[in-house]
Amino acid sequence: MFRSMKENTALISILIFQILFSSYKTQNNTYKYIPDREGFVLVELFTSEGCSSCPPADEAVGRLNGWKKNVYVLSYHVDYWNYLGWKDVFSNAAYSSRQQNYGNLFHLSSIYTPQIVVNGKVQFVGSDETRLKATIETDLKEIPNTELQIKVQPKNKNQLAVSWTTNPNPELIINLALAQNFTKDYIQRGENKGQTLNHYFTVRDFQSLPVNNGSNTTFLNIPAGLQPSDYTVIAFLQNPKTGYIVAATQYSGEVRN
Repeated sequence: MFRSMKENTALISILIFQILFSSYKTQNNTYKYIPDREGFVLVELFTSEGCSSCPPADEAVGRLNGWKKNVYVLSYHVDYWNYLGWKDVFSNAAYSSRQQNYGNLFHLSSIYTPQIVVNGKVQFVGSDETRLKATIETDLKEIPNTELQIKVQPKNKNQLAVSWTTNPNPELIINLALAQNFTKDYIQRGENKGQTLNHYFTVRDFQSLPVNNGSNTTFLNIPAGLQPSDYTVIAFLQNPKTGYIVAATQYSGEVRN
């Protein structure tokens, strides 16, 4: 059929419009199904000032600071190496118990330091930085199905009030930790005698409680001398039967009334 140049131009314009509209519609439909949540990783290091193998692991988690978005680090100082002649001032029997619980979940014959647990799903020697970063990159690709939000306010000069909200789930627990961003300690006795050790995201207070209806307020203790810029509050949801961590978030910086 013969068409004039004007008719052909109009037809081309209509086709272009249809193509653009179809593309726009497809993009919009696709966009609607892209989750707005982002992947996360919680790295838990079990360490001790009395363990000569631990300093490299401490430095490995220290290098994670700022490396990737949504990577949270907690360093628990266990107390079972204190008998070697040096009492770790940051150690706590509760952190040894937490590690033992992981040991049971992973069916380990014994617990050890340095040990890293990532998202409650995998464990390995804490100084294996190559494996650590590879595991983090893999887990960051997983999009969580559960939301978790926290609000941090000072209760008084010695305590923080952490209000949290999530999906109601009686099968989960919420863990909240106050972690000192950086500190160092001169070791006078034991396996690390004469060394000044750096510590990153050292857990100074830790609370666990059931999620139940999905909201509550928990209080964390602030160690003497710490300023708001010295610590980070990390909250994460965990299935106690499997150990799997399904959501995590953090608050750091100035805490305001």
